[in-house]
Amino acid sequence: MSVGIPNRRRRRRGAGVVGWLVRLAAVAVVFALGVAVGQALEDRPEAGQPVTTFRTIQPWTQTGRVTETRTVTVTP
Repeated sequence: MSVGIPNRRRRRRGAGVVGWLVRLAAVAVVFALGVAVGQALEDRPEAGQPVTTFRTIQPWTQTGRVTETRTVTVTP
């Protein structure tokens, strides 16, 4: 029979604090992303009325064009 000190690992005191700080930082990042998405959705422009424009197109006059007359005869 052997009597000895139980071989237990002792947790370092700083390791728990670092883990909580990492978790806290992750929660802060997720919260900031949620706020940013909320602000982006709130700031989007609202749909307005459709814009209709009317323009009058002036006819184009062709000057200097040579016109030819052609006669087509169709026989049945």
